[in-house]
Amino acid sequence: MLHYALIFLVVAIIAAVLGFGGIAGTAAWIAQILFVVFLILAIVSFLRRKA
Repeated sequence: MLHYALIFLVVAIIAAVLGFGGIAGTAAWIAQILFVVFLILAIVSFLRRKA
């Protein structure tokens, strides 16, 4: 999950440098959503491991 977030982040940065604002914004938004999902799953995993 984190791997895909980083890929979308790199795509967003490259698209922004090349001037593709719409694609850059969408890729950055997807990267942010994937990162939040990763954080939630990581926290749940750590909490379940301790219990």
